[in-house]
Amino acid sequence: MTPRTLFPALARAEVVSWSLLLVGMFLKYVTATTELGVAVFGLVHGVVFLAYALVTVLVWVDQRWSWRLGAAALAAGIPPFATLWIERRVERTGRLGNRWRLGPDGEAPGHPAEHVLSRALARPAVATAAGGAMVLTATAVLLLVGPPGATASGP
Repeated sequence: MTPRTLFPALARAEVVSWSLLLVGMFLKYVTATTELGVAVFGLVHGVVFLAYALVTVLVWVDQRWSWRLGAAALAAGIPPFATLWIERRVERTGRLGNRWRLGPDGEAPGHPAEHVLSRALARPAVATAAGGAMVLTATAVLLLVGPPGATASGP
């Protein structure tokens, strides 16, 4: 996968996960029929959000996005459907390359973050497994911590 295929895929997955979560919230809070949608789709959305954030940082470093663009892309994961806007913006402005700049036979890394990414891109299967482990570990920690404002006796 390239930045031009990976970033849009995660941005669109974030839109789908937001849609599912909003349906779950409608069922829970408006129709009061079930809380299952929020439980299931909330977890799905959380995992996809973390994967989107990780991929955004990787693409940000590799494609040499400005701090402003990188921060905007990360922040776009928070409001519903904003990742669709940022995905279209970076595509329209040519900020997504057809290859990894720091990949094998690419440019030499210049700073520590680029060195880490360059090594990861040299071993994509290992990098994918490590990224997946990071997302799952973060998900497990967040599930243990619980939602903001929750008490030991419940939300």
